[in-house]
Amino acid sequence: MSILLGEREYFKGIGQIKYEGPQTDNPFAFRWYDENKQVAGKTMKEYLRFACAYWHSFNGDGSDPFGGPTHIFPWNEKSDAIQRAKDKMDAAFEFITKMSLPYYCFHDVDVVDYTNDIAENDKRMQAMTEYAKQKQQQSGVKLLWGTSNLFSHRRYMNGAATNPDFHVLAHAGAQVKAALDATIALGGENYVFWGGREGYMTLLNTNMKRELDHFARFLHTAKDYARKQGFKGSFFIEPKPAEPTKHQYDFDAATVIGFLREHDLLNDFKLNLEVNHATLAGHTFTHELQVAVDAGMLGSMDANRGDYQNGWDTDQFPNNINELTEAMLIVLEAGGFKGGGINFDAKIRRNSTDPADLFHAHIGGMDTFARALLTADNILQKSSYKKLRNDRYASFDTGKGKEFEAGTLSLEDLRNYAIEKGEPETKSGQQEYFENIINQYI
Repeated sequence: MSILLGEREYFKGIGQIKYEGPQTDNPFAFRWYDENKQVAGKTMKEYLRFACAYWHSFNGDGSDPFGGPTHIFPWNEKSDAIQRAKDKMDAAFEFITKMSLPYYCFHDVDVVDYTNDIAENDKRMQAMTEYAKQKQQQSGVKLLWGTSNLFSHRRYMNGAATNPDFHVLAHAGAQVKAALDATIALGGENYVFWGGREGYMTLLNTNMKRELDHFARFLHTAKDYARKQGFKGSFFIEPKPAEPTKHQYDFDAATVIGFLREHDLLNDFKLNLEVNHATLAGHTFTHELQVAVDAGMLGSMDANRGDYQNGWDTDQFPNNINELTEAMLIVLEAGGFKGGGINFDAKIRRNSTDPADLFHAHIGGMDTFARALLTADNILQKSSYKKLRNDRYASFDTGKGKEFEAGTLSLEDLRNYAIEKGEPETKSGQQEYFENIINQYI
C-alpha cells in the first residue's frame, strides 16, 4: 500500500509504518505485526483485518464533561461543510495508508456534518461518498462497515427505532437509508447497528414490549431495503448494557442473540463485540467472545479497553497482552471473524496532543494483537492446553456420559449410576496451571 496524500500533508515527518521486528527501537515501526506472516493458514493481514475508526481518530477533539477540546485538528479549519469534510478525509486516508491499515469504519455524521434538512444531508453524504470512492480506488483501502449515528441528535434523546414518537423513528429510517446507500456504494462489507439510546431511563413511562417489537421491525425494514439494493454483507448488532441510557436493550451478547432469535433475524445479523462494553456489562471480553462463538454469531470486534477504576466507556487503546491472548485463543479456535475484523474503536487521551500520538496508539494496538495472535497460535499448536481442557470432559466421551449427551438417559438412570459409583473423586480444575501456560508462551 502506498501513502495517499491530498493537497496538504497533515502528518509531516512520519512515513509509512513498516515491520522491523521485535528488536527494533524505532517507535514508528511494527515489532510484531508482519502483515504477510502466515498464522493458522492465513496471513496476519487476512486474519486480523484491522480497521481505523473514523470518529475517534478524526472527529474526537479530546473534550470531556469537565473541559473543552484539546485536540485542534488542521483539517477542521474550513467553514464550508463539504470542503471541511474533504480535508478531513484527506487526513484520514493519509493516516490510514501510512499505517498500512486495510480498512476503515464510519458513522454518517463522522464523514460530513449533518443539518436538520434530510435532503441536504443526503446531498452532502452523496458528495462525500463519491469522494471516498475515489480515495478507496487510489489507495486500495476498503470499508469494513458503515453505520449511522442515531444517538447524538436531540431528537433521539428517547431513542431512535425505539422512540415512542413515530415521527422520530421515521427520521431514523431516513438516516439509515442514506447510510446504507453510502455503505453499499463504497463496497462496505458489513453494516452496524449500535443502539446507543435504544433503551430506557425509567420503566414508569416505557412500554418495553412495544419498543422491542418496533426495534425488531425497524431492523427487518432496514435489512429488507439493503438486500433489495444488492447488499450481500452481514448486519452487526453491537451490545452495550448502559450509558448513555440507564438500560439498553442490546445489553450483552446473550441478550442480543436471544432478541435476534425471537424476532427471526439470526440469518442476517451477527455481533460486533466491544471490549469496554463487555466490562460495563460485568463480563470479561472473553466471556462475550465465547458466547458469540458458541452461537456461531461472532461477526466483528471493536478493539479498546476500559479503565478498571472508572465505571464508564473510556475507549482506551488495547495494550494488555495476557487479556488479548486469551481473546485470540477463542477467535483462532472459531476460525476467525465472520465478515468483520478488528476496528480500533479507541481514542488517544485528552492530554495526548501531538499528531504522532495517533500513530503510537495504533502501532501499539496492532502490535499487541499481532503478538497475542502469535502467542495463541503457539499455545494451540505446541502446548497441552487443548488436551488439558478436553480431559476435563473425558467422562462424557464414553459410557454413560456419552449416553447422557445423546439424550438417552432418564433421571432414574442418573440416580442409579450415582448409587452404583458412589461418591465421585475430587478433580482439580488446574486454573493456575492454565494461567501459567498463557505466560509461558508470551
